[in-house]
Amino acid sequence: MAQSNHTIVLVQYTENPNSRTYMDFETLVQGIDGVCAIYESELKRCNPGVRNIQYDVSDLYKYIDQLTDLSMLIYNGQTTSYVPRGKDWIKTQVFNHLKRQAAQ
Repeated sequence: MAQSNHTIVLVQYTENPNSRTYMDFETLVQGIDGVCAIYESELKRCNPGVRNIQYDVSDLYKYIDQLTDLSMLIYNGQTTSYVPRGKDWIKTQVFNHLKRQAAQ
């Protein structure tokens, strides 16, 4: 899947259907960053007095797993359709993305 494909992140935070939302990104990489940003926002909300919050990828995985739903729709230009991806695929992409960032 190309890194430049339009990506929609679908999130349901709780069992309440009203907690559903989506985020729209121009690229897959931005979508993966968006998933990380969701977690980082939650960390900041839960720890308002802490300036520098560090986390491990396993913490991010636990957060993803506790979400009622998290999925991505990634545009495939060859088929002119969106390919759905679930939590396990997203976690693999997050890991690879963070690994690439750490290597820079």
